[in-house]
Amino acid sequence: MSTKYIPFLPDTVSGQAILDNFLRTKRVQTLRYRDNDEPVRHILRGMPLYETELKERRGDNRDGNLIVRGECLATCAYLKDQGRTVDLVYIDPPFASGADYSKKVYIRRNPLVAEAIREAETHQLDADEARAFEEKMYGDIWSKERYLNWMYENLMAIKAVMSDNASIYVELDSHIGHYVKILMDEIFGEENFINEIIWKRTFSHSDVGQGAKHLGRLHDVIFLYSKSENYTMNVVYTPYSKEYINNFYKYKDENGRRYRLVSLLGPGGASKGNPYYEVMGVERYWAFSKESMQKMIDNGLVIQTRPGAVPQRKRYIDESEGVPLQDIWVDIPAVQGGSLENANYATQKPEALLERIIKASSNEGMTIADFFGGSGVTAAVANRLGRKFVHADVNINSIQTTRDRLVAADAQFDILNIKDGVALFRNPAQTMDKLEKLISGYRKDNPFGGIWSGTMFDTKHGTMPVFLPNLLEGTSRTLDKLTMYQITRAIADLPSEIRAVVVYYIDMPDEDEIAETIREYGDPTVKIILRDLKEVLDDVVMEDEAEWTVSQTDDKLFKGWKVAITMFHSDRVKKEIEAFNMKGQVQAAKGKKFKFVKISDEGLETIEWVSLDCTEDSKESPWHSDAEVKIDKTGEAIIGGKKTSGLWDGTLSSEQRPLRMKIRNICGDETVFVLNIDNKQ
Repeated sequence: MSTKYIPFLPDTVSGQAILDNFLRTKRVQTLRYRDNDEPVRHILRGMPLYETELKERRGDNRDGNLIVRGECLATCAYLKDQGRTVDLVYIDPPFASGADYSKKVYIRRNPLVAEAIREAETHQLDADEARAFEEKMYGDIWSKERYLNWMYENLMAIKAVMSDNASIYVELDSHIGHYVKILMDEIFGEENFINEIIWKRTFSHSDVGQGAKHLGRLHDVIFLYSKSENYTMNVVYTPYSKEYINNFYKYKDENGRRYRLVSLLGPGGASKGNPYYEVMGVERYWAFSKESMQKMIDNGLVIQTRPGAVPQRKRYIDESEGVPLQDIWVDIPAVQGGSLENANYATQKPEALLERIIKASSNEGMTIADFFGGSGVTAAVANRLGRKFVHADVNINSIQTTRDRLVAADAQFDILNIKDGVALFRNPAQTMDKLEKLISGYRKDNPFGGIWSGTMFDTKHGTMPVFLPNLLEGTSRTLDKLTMYQITRAIADLPSEIRAVVVYYIDMPDEDEIAETIREYGDPTVKIILRDLKEVLDDVVMEDEAEWTVSQTDDKLFKGWKVAITMFHSDRVKKEIEAFNMKGQVQAAKGKKFKFVKISDEGLETIEWVSLDCTEDSKESPWHSDAEVKIDKTGEAIIGGKKTSGLWDGTLSSEQRPLRMKIRNICGDETVFVLNIDNKQ
């Protein structure tokens, strides 16, 4: 539940924001659409501030680096409440593309047979042999109206935590970018628009349907805005193209160094007292002093192509830093499948793209933020370039991928969980898909339309329309006075035989206010039944089971403690595999080839990561990783962020006695086990 609301803007009236030119979009014809007054109400209310929970700390983290599991709006509310600002923002938000994004989940090698695999020299797993299934990460499915409302609120929240010299890069595609640019013109001011960058992200052959139905779609647009006229901008150079080099640097000296010839005359220079000649009333001067000229002559840098010609200087290509950065980027390809930086994460961006952005618009020591952080590229590059970082994302896969990437880079950071209800279920998109099964008696059949998502039936009230918050939109999860009023108006349009409606919520800031709204605006003949959706989600969050042994070792190779996992069972992974195999049965029945996924009785091949904590023995305390191993899709062990050449054998060692163990399954769920000798849980 939110503790309070934080104003979006610094100037407040009665604790809320002054909206200077916010209503302008309602007067712009292109953005006049249904419900576009909704964000006005939300912004007048403020950003919901939730309680936070420290999940893990790496190092002393004096720079305050953050990985936040939470939505953009809630993360910005937290930062503003803490008095923190950011100096550069890059976001790659959902594009309202209508696409679903999935993570390919790989079954690992069974470590209990690792030695046999090693002896048979068959441990190299080809991509075609990998046993894998896909799990939906999030759905980018929006109506245009809802998407623009959502983007407006997020951009307003981001602006609220930007420093005065900050700038923001927003990456979108061609079908929604022009709408968002209008929003950004209003939020940041047209005068603070800097560039529209075209990034050629892919090659033509990757665009299905090009030529036959449309031209090849090869680029994204990146809008660059500043918060004020005093923004940070550094000169970044890109290499000369081969064509440019061949056309202009066409000479070579005896050592093979390429150079071009440049006139030593100009309209000004170091020796203005000695004009060389006059052209159309403009005096031409030597561009260098006599001393500099003589030095260049002595070094063989000045030549005269013919008698009486103006002397020219040799300018070598290796003396130039390149071309100052322009707004069309064609030299940074998208992350390829075989790339070393590929993290198996949908929509992952290349490190070279973020390196260019961060170098251009920030300096060392500044704070870089990505509120739709994905695979953590922004945070990783910021850390490598000596910047501080804030990474936020609602998806648990994003938090885990980023955390592991930064551990490998020896970065220091805190992991915070914003307690807004979403984290109760690991995947919001997946939850929305499965609510029909999670809520007893709920059906998606919806004859009423509007805000109602489905129906329920009981013998006392008959058919009841159901209102469900959208877990993919933070603002809709809060049942406030405004939302309750909209529900009462929707009730007025229901058929007269409806006697009750069911309203689910994640967060209800003020129960008395909701009750008062129902009394004032509700229909006394229609009962409003309020239900906490968190209770439903709590029922489906099941911890995984494991068995292990803990032993002390004292040999020539290692002195310390060893934990050997002998059994691991994840109900979620089992159900995902069963669902995947059921789809395969349908395919097989049609005569299509399908490789079914099977796991051993021990189930160790469904483990992705194991960590030991030697400092805390409470299940709820923030995590401190004293030793950890990550198992990649081939079954090879990544220990302490460093990849090894060996297969994982089901064990993990630490110098001190381990008190807790955390296991992450291949779908991303994590369970903490308190360790005892020869224990199981």
